Amino acid sequence: MYVTLYDHSRVFSDCSAEWNELVQASDANQIFLTCDWQEIWWEAYHPGQLWVLVVRDDDGQWQGLAPWFIDMQGDGRRIVRTVGCVDVTDYLDIVARRGYEGAVYEALAAWVAEHTDAFDEMMLCNIPEQSRALQGMARAAQMCGLESTVRLQEVCPIIVLPRTFEDYVNSLDKKNRHELRRKLRRAAGEVDWYIVGPEHDLQQEVVHFMALMAASSPDKARFLENAQNRRFFELMTVRMAERGWLQLAFLTVKGERAAAYLNFAYNQRILVYNSGLDPQKHGHLSPGIVLLARLIEYAIQQGYHTFDFLRGDEAYKYDMGGRDTKVYQLMIAPRSMAA
Repeated sequence: MYVTLYDHSRVFSDCSAEWNELVQASDANQIFLTCDWQEIWWEAYHPGQLWVLVVRDDDGQWQGLAPWFIDMQGDGRRIVRTVGCVDVTDYLDIVARRGYEGAVYEALAAWVAEHTDAFDEMMLCNIPEQSRALQGMARAAQMCGLESTVRLQEVCPIIVLPRTFEDYVNSLDKKNRHELRRKLRRAAGEVDWYIVGPEHDLQQEVVHFMALMAASSPDKARFLENAQNRRFFELMTVRMAERGWLQLAFLTVKGERAAAYLNFAYNQRILVYNSGLDPQKHGHLSPGIVLLARLIEYAIQQGYHTFDFLRGDEAYKYDMGGRDTKVYQLMIAPRSMAA
């Protein structure tokens, strides 16, 4: 195994085929680690010096990938982070081809240990609890004379989808089951919903979504006031739609858009990325919950195995049956600093 450093954004365009093939051949097969997502995030934010490490075997085949960058702090510290970290990306990892994980972690750790003059600390965020890198990379770093620490960062509630929507509803506790059925009955005949498809104008539908997103909370409105965040959303939705991964859905009341969800459909999972709702309109119909229920029903009908609410412990996720999974942060530093 040998490691190559790419420090220019051309790596995204020049190596996209190898990048995406490796992601799909790994247990870190997340939409947020695809070359598509990482390229758009970097184009929108480019917050430091790119530091993408590729691990190849003797035949030149990609076996591992660490898409990192060096973030310069105001106090002069140089922090290595994962491209995408932290706010608009939910799952990140070190990518290793299945069966090569140990060799990839050892090669990366050895390379990092030889380049400790280039950084002060590594803070690798959003690593899922099932990631082999949490322990594998931590052990490899320690064997190379580095200090490593794993810290709980946040929770990601998910629903493991049953065979039928009725089975899903019955899996909820009594109070939430009753509430969901009541809301669906009350909305029956009053609302309609749709998923944006080729027959729609995606650009215009994204404008409608961002208007509802901004109306849903002051925090979301402030987020969209930031030019980089808005550009990221505009670029990301187009690319995800081109790749067939975008699920943008609206609930309407008498033709007026009342609620929206921007989800991703990837690797047999529906990922609930963001939402929009005007709290001043149609609140008696619970449009957000009704749309969410319809999207869960649709996911079951389409054969998806997981409905993932992504990071955050908002109450509605648990009311809808979410169960916590965890994401962690992996910290790596030279021993002299850790001491």
